[in-house]
Amino acid sequence: MARALNLFRGQKRGDAALVPPAQLSGPMPWVIAIMVALTVIALAGGLALRHLTDTASEDLSGGVTVQVVEANADLAHAQAERAAARLRATPGVAEAHVVSQDQLDKLIEPWLDIRDASVDDPIPVPALVDARLSHPVDGETLGALRRSVREVAPAARVDAQSSWLRPVFGAVASLQWLALVLIALLGAATSAAVLLAVRTALGANRDTIEIVHLLGGSDTQIARIFQRAIGQDAALGGIAGLAIGITAVLLLGRRFAGLGAGLIDGGAFAWFDWAMLALVPVAGTLLAMLTARVTVTRALGRML
Repeated sequence: MARALNLFRGQKRGDAALVPPAQLSGPMPWVIAIMVALTVIALAGGLALRHLTDTASEDLSGGVTVQVVEANADLAHAQAERAAARLRATPGVAEAHVVSQDQLDKLIEPWLDIRDASVDDPIPVPALVDARLSHPVDGETLGALRRSVREVAPAARVDAQSSWLRPVFGAVASLQWLALVLIALLGAATSAAVLLAVRTALGANRDTIEIVHLLGGSDTQIARIFQRAIGQDAALGGIAGLAIGITAVLLLGRRFAGLGAGLIDGGAFAWFDWAMLALVPVAGTLLAMLTARVTVTRALGRML
């Protein structure tokens, strides 16, 4: 009885002595740290994929490629020159140029070692024309360009650059949804861990809580004590988890940057992306405190 009276007086002064730290702490900060770290990594992946698709879509939205598939290299080059000239004369086309042979060799060299090809038996490569429109390519515009180019280059194939990566964009969108689902699952797992910890502490302090009730303590006051204790653990775990997650993101970013791929470079973060990552532990702490408050309030309501 004396212990309960002291605890009740202590919680009035803002002391959370009703819940011994060891009963709520334990593995809780480490669990939250792991959840926050995984959430930071998942969110960073989703943000990087969003930037990647936005950058690629912007770069390719007005791009058009003309392939001249012709066995005779001289004839293919001549048709490519005429196709480029026709495109440059077409309203709405900002630029058009024939891709040089050196550029073509660099494009196919990672897959085909053209340096080993004999002079008598060269690898047949289509002549390419790279064009860019002043507006996004739609179906009507693409059809008009095809008809116009084929008048001067019968062997030409005109394609929108964005259409080549449409399956890739679809796969990336699926990965973004997967990242969101993973974040939601991690949030649910964090709530479940807090719920179990709070219920365990409630069971261990049931007698003391009943005495505090008899001394005039309200459910709100008791819930506030549990909420404060959980908040401290969640904040500590959140800071540790953020440090782990940011470290992992930086290491992964450095590895991907070493690939030197343009699309991957488009996933670089801006300041607001880092701000969103920094808010993850804040959101985790608020979620843990809310879960603790709701759990305690409901449990005390059934206890009376």
